[in-house]
Amino acid sequence: MKALICGAGIAGLTLAVRLEHHGWNVTVVDRADTPRQQGYMMDFYGLGFQAVKAMGLERQLRMHASRVGEFRYVDSNGRTSVSLDYDVFVKALDGDVVGIMRPALERMLRHALGDGVQVRYGTTITRLDDMTAELSDGTAMEPDVIVGADGIHSHIRALTFGPERDCLHYLGMHTSAFAFHDPELFDKVHGQFLLTETLDRQLGLYGLQEGHVAAFTVHRSPDETPPDDAREELRGEFCGMGDLVDRAMAHCPPSTQMYYDTVAQIIMPQWTRGRIALVGDAAHAVSLVAGQGASLGVAGAYVLAEMLATQSSVPDALIEYERRWRPVATGIQDASRERGIEVFLPSSPRTLLLRRWGVRAMRVPGLHQVMVRSLVPKSRETITELSAPARR
Repeated sequence: MKALICGAGIAGLTLAVRLEHHGWNVTVVDRADTPRQQGYMMDFYGLGFQAVKAMGLERQLRMHASRVGEFRYVDSNGRTSVSLDYDVFVKALDGDVVGIMRPALERMLRHALGDGVQVRYGTTITRLDDMTAELSDGTAMEPDVIVGADGIHSHIRALTFGPERDCLHYLGMHTSAFAFHDPELFDKVHGQFLLTETLDRQLGLYGLQEGHVAAFTVHRSPDETPPDDAREELRGEFCGMGDLVDRAMAHCPPSTQMYYDTVAQIIMPQWTRGRIALVGDAAHAVSLVAGQGASLGVAGAYVLAEMLATQSSVPDALIEYERRWRPVATGIQDASRERGIEVFLPSSPRTLLLRRWGVRAMRVPGLHQVMVRSLVPKSRETITELSAPARR
């Protein structure tokens, strides 16, 4: 069996690893010329962590993870307003969580690929019909399944299901991520995830290694379209918020050297059609508010691979994948919209204060599990249950 996957990100690579495990020949194409270097520091847990365990990659995941000692919120003077040991979060999730940079997770998955997978960068799918996929390098393929794992602005989704405007739901925020070299600032933030405690905008900093610092931003905006000059936009929004922020903004790179996008969800009535399927953000972007995009990308790809390996036909496998996975993804989307946005990025002093009290409450023995799990929407089913072969 042959699979063609568009997108060499987290979901696409996970699917490739798992399909190769089941004996498929896999081709992965990605329009980028090289693996992406920009991306967030994130907490990786939940169904995605379970899937990594099931794939036998937990050791590799922990090797690629970053050490986080604490979360720390600071005011405009750099003074700590509230902090929390990362171990509180780890214990509440029974140890099944790591802090990891998005590029590091992709690198781990690339290293897990074998000879049965071909990855072709600088290439994408230009046309699809019932039997053939034409590629931008002039070649054509006749795979058994075609999967769009090409992110929130999916090209495969547009080719198969229609324009992005029909499914993208803007959540009123813009976000960015970039890295820079500043040894002095690195010393101040190494081993912790530092966040500004501010209204309508937030900057996060994390020390990577050898003097490099990762920065993350999010701010509210009525404009659903990213600006032409992302660096100018960020400096206009964030400069003047204090010495730490101003220092980070001084290192802000040009638009072409950072990740910048609007914060949105993808909500669709259907993810599969014939032998074509969407997975990860291409199908159901939950937004960074939910904090589980990478985890759901891994887990959804794992479920899809297991269905392709165990169902009697590709169309049956895709239908079963969507039947099982849709309630999980849409449930987390709904939960993040209903209770996550205002806590994630407060717009009032009252919410800011309530969040601060909530963080402090997590330090109380017995309360930490209740508080963390109330903020982390989760599936009632395990990855084993979601991916089990259907009973005949």
